[in-house]
Amino acid sequence: MNPLKQVDILIKRYPELAYQRDNIIAAYNIMEKSYSNKGKLLIAGNGGSAADAEHIVGELMKGFENPRKLDTDYIKRMEAIDIEMGKVLGDNLQGGLPAIALDGHLSLSTAYMNDCEPLLCFAQQVNGFGKENDVFLAISTSGNSKNILYAATVAKAKGMKVIGLTGVNDSKLSDMADVTIRSSEKRTYMIQEHHLPIYHCLCLMLEEKFFGGNN
Repeated sequence: MNPLKQVDILIKRYPELAYQRDNIIAAYNIMEKSYSNKGKLLIAGNGGSAADAEHIVGELMKGFENPRKLDTDYIKRMEAIDIEMGKVLGDNLQGGLPAIALDGHLSLSTAYMNDCEPLLCFAQQVNGFGKENDVFLAISTSGNSKNILYAATVAKAKGMKVIGLTGVNDSKLSDMADVTIRSSEKRTYMIQEHHLPIYHCLCLMLEEKFFGGNN
């Protein structure tokens, strides 16, 4: 399937998101270019959006809907190191698209929040992990979460692209991001109910681009 067909499927199921079609495709193109250039995705959010960040990593770092078989030469290199372990690895490992959820590093986060400025915790991680060709996916239902905005500022300064995932309203994040995908809702839980199918669509598109697929 052409990866862009996933957008048609999303909009058929959620017609209220049709007005975001171009933004979803633009966000996909940014991530596709990043991964094609050996970049990675950094993701951050608060509360339910932090859970969404972890969810996205799970869909990108292993098979989502389709098998992601490893390259034959890579499997042979592992078997050359140890034939038994190499075979097990070759049979079970799956291709991954590198992604890091910034809410998942408790020791680093608590140390930084205790020693420095708590609102800069995500910014510190973007400062340490981020590089040019990487992408920062900033999830904020309001679009005005200060810790997300600080992290986006660092990302932009590093030459990274920033994708915002927000509610319907204009926000500081939508002003700053290279592209913003908006729910059509204003209430937090309703916005989050749109965010999940949006990022599932993006993950499916990326999987089909880099690993093929027939679903």
